[in-house]
Amino acid sequence: MKNSIVIVDDHVLIAQALKGIISNFEQFEVLYECENGKALQDKFKVGSIIPDIVLLDISMPIMDGFETAKWLKENYPSVLIMTLSMQDDEQSVIKMIKSGSHGYLLKNTHPAELEKSLLKLINDGYYYPDWASRLVFSSLNNHSDKNNSTVKLTDREKEFLSYTVTEMNYKEIAEKMFCSPRTVESYRDSLFEKLELKTRVGLAVYAMKNGFDIK
Repeated sequence: MKNSIVIVDDHVLIAQALKGIISNFEQFEVLYECENGKALQDKFKVGSIIPDIVLLDISMPIMDGFETAKWLKENYPSVLIMTLSMQDDEQSVIKMIKSGSHGYLLKNTHPAELEKSLLKLINDGYYYPDWASRLVFSSLNNHSDKNNSTVKLTDREKEFLSYTVTEMNYKEIAEKMFCSPRTVESYRDSLFEKLELKTRVGLAVYAMKNGFDIK
C-alpha cells in the first residue's frame, strides 16, 4: 500500500506539477489537492480520506501554512507535515517547526530529493535538510547556552541525546540503548519539557551545541 499525500497550495499549476512528480514515486500517491488550510479543513470534515502526509505551502489566502500546521497538530497529530515553500528565512523555518511541521523543503528542490525526504519523513518522523538545520542551530545558540547551565539531565537522557544526531529512528535507538521504544519516548518527552523544545531536530541541535553528540 502506498503512503498517501494531500497537497495544500494555492497555486494550481504548482499543485498539479507536484502531483505529476509524485505519481512517479513508487511508494507515494496524491489523494487530492487543496488551495488553502480552510479547504483542507472542509475536506476532512466531509469525511475525505485522511492522508499520511500533508505537503504544505506557507503563503496562502484565508488560512496560511502556520495556521494549518497548528490545526493539524491539534486535531490530527498522526498526520505528518512537510512544509514546501519559497521562504528560506530563519523566522519562517522556526515558526513552522513550532507550529508542528515535521520537515521543511524549498520549492526548487529536485524531485529525487523530494522523494528521499518523503521516505525519511515516513521512516523517521522528520526531515530537515542541512541548510534548515543550520538555521535552527543559529536560533538556538543563546537558548541552549542558558539551558546547559540550568537544566539537569540524567545519564540516560544524555545518552539518548547523542543518538538524536544520527539517522537512526526511535526503534533503532531503543535497541542501542537496550530498552523499549516506549522508554525511549519517555526520554524524548522529558527532554522536550526540560529543554523547551518540540522536535527531534531541536534535540539534535542542542546535542551538537552542548557536546552530547557521538564523535
